[in-house]
Amino acid sequence: MSQKGHGLAPLGHVLAGYLERSGLARKVEEASVVPAWPELVGPAIAAVTTPLRVADGVLVVAVRSSAWLMELRLMEGEILKRINAGRRSGRISRIRFVMGEG
Repeated sequence: MSQKGHGLAPLGHVLAGYLERSGLARKVEEASVVPAWPELVGPAIAAVTTPLRVADGVLVVAVRSSAWLMELRLMEGEILKRINAGRRSGRISRIRFVMGEG
């Protein structure tokens, strides 16, 4: 018997539809930046930073030194382009760099 005969949709489609309707899809997409951070920014930046959280499109990143903090603030636009490349929803609008254990 085929799934069409029973009117069943694959679970992935049902879940994706629910996430989209509930507004959670954007939050899930935003949060995906945290584990992908090293690949998005490269090893040099990843070595001195730790992404902490995403809230309302703002990514908060701890930076190990004040010198790197200033450099990364200057690079924010370029980093945002890398992060948001190919994203439809869950785009990061801003990065807030803070001193901390990077």
